[in-house]
Amino acid sequence: MSRKSFLGKSIVSIKDLTREDLDIIFEEADKMEQIIKSNKKPLDGKILAALFMEPSTRTRLSFEAAMHHLGGSVITVSDPKSSSAVKGESLSDTIRTVENYCDIIAIRHPLEGSARLAAEFSRVPILNGGSGAEEHPTQALLDLYTLLKELKTVEGKSIAMVGDLKYGRTIHSLAYILSKYNAVKLYFVSPPSLRIKAEIKNDLKEAGIEFHEVESLSEVIPLVDAIYMTRIQKERFPQEAEYEKVKDAYVLTKELLTFAKGPIPVLHPLPRVNEISYDVDDTKHAVYFKQMYNGVLVRMALLNLILGGEVK
Repeated sequence: MSRKSFLGKSIVSIKDLTREDLDIIFEEADKMEQIIKSNKKPLDGKILAALFMEPSTRTRLSFEAAMHHLGGSVITVSDPKSSSAVKGESLSDTIRTVENYCDIIAIRHPLEGSARLAAEFSRVPILNGGSGAEEHPTQALLDLYTLLKELKTVEGKSIAMVGDLKYGRTIHSLAYILSKYNAVKLYFVSPPSLRIKAEIKNDLKEAGIEFHEVESLSEVIPLVDAIYMTRIQKERFPQEAEYEKVKDAYVLTKELLTFAKGPIPVLHPLPRVNEISYDVDDTKHAVYFKQMYNGVLVRMALLNLILGGEVK
């Protein structure tokens, strides 16, 4: 594989990327801080369309920041009410319209399969910024990049994924990306009603990944090398009563982390509600804000690779 293999490529699912692809993306991401400092503009004249049909802060702004750092420009739909979707326009027609205004599209959409559908119709590359409760591949890339920075390797490591494992698209993509590495052990910590999907568990078994489903967070803290917390997503529940039953299922505190084997990193895709206590923020465990900065570097790397920016 080479940098050239990314030219014009859409990133719809983590399943579409090989281990070699990941190495190239992370090698490119390592160079992006120098791009920021040098003020070089490898994507001068290129345009990113940020098509966000679902609320977002970090994903949308980090895509926009990434494009600006590379010297490109951004056009944005940040509120579906401001788009022709409210008039009944189909996603395919929206994509066929927007592609005329840009060189690449980052899309977030509430429906599963939306990014794949967009890629089928688009003449420009599509970057999946979150498709319903399905996947969030660029989030998984920045999550793994952060884990590699903190742990040096994920091979032979044990990682706990905590919270909404049923609807959490970041969890789904992270599980898939970790399955590309050897000897990773996963602990899925959730209430019974929010267990990870059977399809994902079957895929992990086929990949030879060891995993355990547990309900107790305190039970796994001494066993793992990293913790990935997620919020219970109120917006994914068909009935609010079901959300109320599980919304406070897990709260990670500074006291609980005293049982960890050391200063293990705690990650979170954010936003958080109350699942990580604020007293964790000032500890060595907290890497979730560093994680957000890494997201800019990873998304810069993707944009630069896909649009053919030079890095010297």
